[in-house]
Amino acid sequence: MFIGHQFHYSYPLGQPGHEATGIVAGLGERVTQFAVVDRVSAWRDPGHQKHGCYAQFVVMNAENVIRVPEALPYAKTASVELAMCVSSTILMLKEMNALRGRVVGIVGLGPAGLIAAQLVRAEGAKEVIGFDLSETRRDHAVSFCVDCAFDPRSDLGEAFPARPRSPRLECTIDCVGAEASVQWAMDRTKETVALFGVQREDYVFQPRHYGHLRLCGYPGHSRPAAEYAVEKIGSGELDLSPLLTCHLPLSRYNEGIDLLERQEAIKACFRPWLD
Repeated sequence: MFIGHQFHYSYPLGQPGHEATGIVAGLGERVTQFAVVDRVSAWRDPGHQKHGCYAQFVVMNAENVIRVPEALPYAKTASVELAMCVSSTILMLKEMNALRGRVVGIVGLGPAGLIAAQLVRAEGAKEVIGFDLSETRRDHAVSFCVDCAFDPRSDLGEAFPARPRSPRLECTIDCVGAEASVQWAMDRTKETVALFGVQREDYVFQPRHYGHLRLCGYPGHSRPAAEYAVEKIGSGELDLSPLLTCHLPLSRYNEGIDLLERQEAIKACFRPWLD
C-alpha cells in the first residue's frame, strides 16, 4: 500500500510518472505535426496501462503531447497536464462570466490552487484570496499569486461573513475536495462555487444556499484547455516553476516522495538524465 493506493504487479515501466516535458527524439511514420527536437509537454496522462514518464526516453501518442515555447526552461512547462486540468474549470467560469471583476477565493493552495490563482488573475479577477491550513503554503502563495491568504479555521466571521449574511466572496474554486472545505466555501460564496478537487464525499446543498449560488462540477479534460494553458504560459501570465519546490534525480525518488508526504514540497520534479 502507498498513499492510499494499491499497486498490482507487474507494474508498467516508468509509472506513475506524468506531467512530463522534453524534446522530440524520434517520430512514428504517420506523425506529421511534430519535428525532431521540438519542445513538447504531455497534456494528458496516457493511462496506467502505458509506460510512464519516469525514464530518459518515453514513447507517447502524438495526440497526447502539445508543443511548448522552446526558450522556456523545463520547470515552466513540466506541469502542463495539471495546468490543462485547472484550465478546464477556468474556461467554464470564464464562459459563465464568473471571474472578471469578481472577488475570487481559492480553497487549497497546493499545485492546483497555485495555478488557479494565477489564471483567475489573468482573467481579470478584482481580488484573489487564498485559503489553506498550512502557513507555509499560504506564505508561498502570497509571494506570487494571491493578494492575501488565510487559515479557514481562524475566526473570519467579519472579513468573510457566512450565510445568511451576505458573503464577500463572489466566486470560489475548491481545490481540496473534502466535504468540510466545500461546505465552508458554499457558506461564504455569493454566486459560484466550482469543484476542482476530487470528490470523495457527499456535498449538501442546504436551504441557506438557495438564491444565487451555483455549484459547478468539473467539466473534464480537453485539448482546448491545454492550448489555453500553453498560451498563458507563453504570455507569462502562468508560471509553473514555483510549483516545483523539489528537484531530484530519479534515483532519489523515495526522498522526493517523503518530502511530499510531509508537505515539505509542493511538487517534486524528477530528472532522469541526472542519474
